[in-house]
Amino acid sequence: MLSQKLGRGVRLASQTTSYQSRSAITASSQKFKVLIVGAGSAGLPVAHQIYNRFKAAGKSLADGDIGIVDAAANHYYQPGWTLVGAGLRDKAEFSRPLVSLVPSQISLIPEDVKTFSPDSSSVTTTAGRDIAYDTLVVATGLQVNFDAIQGLPDALKDPQSGVSTIYSYQTCDKVWTDIENVKSGNAIFTQPSGIIKCAGAPQKIMWMAWDRFRKTGREGINVDFYTGMPTMFSVKKYSDALNELRLERGVGGHFGHELVSIDVGNRKAIFKKVGDSSEISVDYSLLHVTPPMGPLNLFKGSPIADAAGWVAVDKATLQHVKPEYSNIFAIGDCSSLPTSKTAAAITAQAPVLTENLFSFVDSGKVVIAKYDGYTSCPLLTGYGELMLAEFKYGLEPKESFGNFFDQKKSNRFFYHLKKDVFPYAYWNYMVNGQWFGSNGLSRPTF
Repeated sequence: MLSQKLGRGVRLASQTTSYQSRSAITASSQKFKVLIVGAGSAGLPVAHQIYNRFKAAGKSLADGDIGIVDAAANHYYQPGWTLVGAGLRDKAEFSRPLVSLVPSQISLIPEDVKTFSPDSSSVTTTAGRDIAYDTLVVATGLQVNFDAIQGLPDALKDPQSGVSTIYSYQTCDKVWTDIENVKSGNAIFTQPSGIIKCAGAPQKIMWMAWDRFRKTGREGINVDFYTGMPTMFSVKKYSDALNELRLERGVGGHFGHELVSIDVGNRKAIFKKVGDSSEISVDYSLLHVTPPMGPLNLFKGSPIADAAGWVAVDKATLQHVKPEYSNIFAIGDCSSLPTSKTAAAITAQAPVLTENLFSFVDSGKVVIAKYDGYTSCPLLTGYGELMLAEFKYGLEPKESFGNFFDQKKSNRFFYHLKKDVFPYAYWNYMVNGQWFGSNGLSRPTF
């Protein structure tokens, strides 16, 4: 089964000496005051913030009181993969060894969780280790289901297929190669219906390809957007602006179309229309695919997940909705929070979760912090331009620069936030728990 957990890496056949040493130290630890499952873009920042919050309150946790369970070898800055696909950055800039990002006061268990046992406040790893906790934070990310589209896994491995995706570290640089190699014909960009990681990303790379074609004299390439969604974007303000841009640039818009299979030999993409069983076949020269996504298989039938497989938490407090599991919190893509799944959302969620977890441990109840659903999607619309979509629950805009810019219009300032500022802030501040999104370096107060 070819699937990828976003925010996770591949397992190394052997680890460095220091990594082996850390593993040996944590092997005897069977219980943690705070256990975090997942060391991606949610797990790492919240681990730091929890440690710092207790320290600031004069109730410092001892070294090893916080544990992170994750078998990944590498940690990725996933928003950077669009920049790689657009030829702006090298993908090596967006990968770091996970062990290098975990400080000594936090224990790293290099294993994956196999099952959750919330009634006994414990988890069991794939190695058979039982780990108990006082409080649990689930931050596992979501799953990208490459093999849900027939022919996609093999097409991604084939350097001559013309098929690529920014939704994988292994293939994001192939996107740029394919954009540079195509000379004529149809450039097709897809987006499935349902929940995906960063809902604007499928068209970000489309706009960059469109601009690149024109900057290099390839105006004859036809660009089409096939999406399972009914509109360009979920928030009307930005959707209307993006649709105007699509019409202005002559990009085809095919709504309610799901990619179901790829015929690489004949260069055909097969789509099914949403709402009926009819299929259409489309010729392509370049095909950028956004695979369907969903919760990890790990959560199927799990007592901590809802019927859809997301970890069921209160949308304001991030605490589990079941009173008997009140010592469980979730953050980021694995959670049931009804907002777009982005790194920006995590910057707003992490301090809320941290404050509520601290309050729960300190007083036995959650009383203060509430998350309003804030998320952001920096929509690249070409080289040197970007539309900054920011919104909260109810798909209501919540803009940081609304007093200075019309955020439904692209500009160069927003472009450099995405290209230069955000990656720098991520590696230097966010993974260390010191970046709070629209609040910058200032931790929000509650």
